[in-house]
Amino acid sequence: MSTLLELSRELAALAQTGLTYSRDPFDQERFHRIHTIAGELLQTNDHCSDFQWPQEIGYPTPKVDVRGVVFNNDQILLVKERSSQRWTLPGGWADVNKTLRENVERECLEETGYEVKATSIVSIIDMERANYPKSPHSIYKILLLCQLVRGTPATNIEISDITFYPIDQLPELDPFRASKEGILQAYEHFLNPQLPTYFN
Repeated sequence: MSTLLELSRELAALAQTGLTYSRDPFDQERFHRIHTIAGELLQTNDHCSDFQWPQEIGYPTPKVDVRGVVFNNDQILLVKERSSQRWTLPGGWADVNKTLRENVERECLEETGYEVKATSIVSIIDMERANYPKSPHSIYKILLLCQLVRGTPATNIEISDITFYPIDQLPELDPFRASKEGILQAYEHFLNPQLPTYFN
């Protein structure tokens, strides 16, 4: 049985599709109402009492989160998010007009000060089906192995610390941004580059 979040997400997607392709003014009005109802379904507690789905155009698709995985022998490059005070892989939302490689290399440079070169895709996962915390949006997370080229660590307004951690001594990870399972899977790819890309 679908959860309330899944039903709300599906209604919002149907409404957005209808608003994109329907030209009948009465249908447009109905789709606007469905879009509002989709948000109201999630207004169930103090944390989301004013939740509304954003007004977007076009066919609804999953959002894309890209993360760079950089190893130095048995150590992995992690960044500490100022917002959560927890650790994660460098990365974030993919920007338009950029390739997958450009996105992850830019994110790594901006968040760590290190220039890297993306070499392969470790995994492409639907985050919700990989046991990440629930999010209103459907999100694909893409992990890419990257080689360290040059640079020195540099913090910024988002990142308070940058460290290479031993793979068997990982710090407390930000559960919304990284998972131990994903990092260990990436390490297997680092040790054996012939492994195929994982997807769920």
